[in-house]
Amino acid sequence: QVQLVESGGELVQAGGSLRLSCAASGRTFSSYAMGWFRQAPGKEREFVAGINWSGSNTFYADSVKGRFTISRDNAKNTVYLQMNSLKPEDTAVYYCARAFTIVVVTTTGGYGYWGQGTQVTVSS
Repeated sequence: QVQLVESGGELVQAGGSLRLSCAASGRTFSSYAMGWFRQAPGKEREFVAGINWSGSNTFYADSVKGRFTISRDNAKNTVYLQMNSLKPEDTAVYYCARAFTIVVVTTTGGYGYWGQGTQVTVSS
């Protein structure tokens, strides 16, 4: 059974930075791509960033490109999301997820395991 546990979400002022972490259980972490999604109240869950199995390829939503960076440490079974220049519209619950494949996918249907989420609130 795979478990994903996010941490690092908190209240931050606009322009600030946060780093989210997602720790995964199991011995197959390095065999799958990972992704970060977010869901704001009343909105659908949306793709934020993805990283392939080795960390050599990343992909970002246009809304976060240039501000967010996804990375992974396969030795620690952990994926990170560094968020800089945060805006109030980044406020959401952030979820990490494990893909079914080794390559980055941008749709929720491409992911089979999800964490419980961590709240990020950006004040103006």
